[in-house]
Amino acid sequence: MADVSTNAALVPLRLDPVLTPAIWGGEALVRLYGKRGDPNERIGESWECWEGSRVADGPLSGSTISSLRTSFGARIMGDLDVARVFPILTKFIDARDWLSVQVHPTDAYARRVEHQPFGKTECWFVLHAEPNAEIVLGWTRDTSREEYERRVADGTLGELLRRVPVRAGDAFYLPSGTLHAIGPGIVVYETQQTSDLTYRIFDWNRLGSDGKPRELHVAKAADVLNFRAGTAGALKTITYNWQGCSRTALISDENFTVERFELASGGTTTLLTDGFPAIFTALADTIEIAHASGSLRLPPYQSALIPAELDSVTVSSIDATAFLCIVPTIPGRLAVRIHQAGALDVTIADFLAQFSASQ
Repeated sequence: MADVSTNAALVPLRLDPVLTPAIWGGEALVRLYGKRGDPNERIGESWECWEGSRVADGPLSGSTISSLRTSFGARIMGDLDVARVFPILTKFIDARDWLSVQVHPTDAYARRVEHQPFGKTECWFVLHAEPNAEIVLGWTRDTSREEYERRVADGTLGELLRRVPVRAGDAFYLPSGTLHAIGPGIVVYETQQTSDLTYRIFDWNRLGSDGKPRELHVAKAADVLNFRAGTAGALKTITYNWQGCSRTALISDENFTVERFELASGGTTTLLTDGFPAIFTALADTIEIAHASGSLRLPPYQSALIPAELDSVTVSSIDATAFLCIVPTIPGRLAVRIHQAGALDVTIADFLAQFSASQ
């Protein structure tokens, strides 16, 4: 970590992404999304903000969020527990081939079996989808552990995989226990709990980079899978105007809230941190994030962490553009804001019902 006094003023922090190769990855993250890497390598993911992210520049350059959490405590984390890992991980995913069919555990299972603090609920905002692109999202009908294990063994599991068409601009919510896979020709922005616990069920009979089949986790997957028929599709989102900006609420569950902001050419909006850190990711154009302590120009498809201490920041753009904002969920806060913007209570209730525990 840089040698900076913990009494120093904090500013918006641009983060240095980490690219990860994958057998199913492509070249889009380097060629189209501005990530530094070899365009001839199959890059699957760009990890944008997570516990191990490093500050890209400024006095805190090279510091990880982990070290900032330890050194600055509540000045970074606000009302979050400073003794626990940063709870949100964001990433870009470029799928040139099918990802494995997989599932993630609940918090309770992760703690009891894996001795890790979090399971993995996640969501996707689709940035690009080629014609006829699709994902696997749940089962075509109710099934059972016994049928699942039998079909894995005899190679007929594919008959129960529910395929859902995908378009750019769609948002999908995947609570822990959801069977899923991203298909070819799709680029998503993923927000998830900080966990890399993935139980592969089927990997399309391909070999890993070592020439061997990748490990499957059939039994653990069976422990956590939701065996009910899948019904979920692209989410119903809510668009509303607030603080001079068009905002679209994409996802809001108990772990995180994800919104897309649209700024007109020369537009400006103010965002309150509400006592929590926030993650901003610019989309097609540069945005400027300003605070009395300092400002930051955030290029397209780059991400920044806004320390909780900053209370509020002003975001502006030269050209019309959009950006994503991800924050830990404050119960009721989003609903109140959307209501004050004029949305009907029934519309708000229908939106939030998509993330209820019963789904």
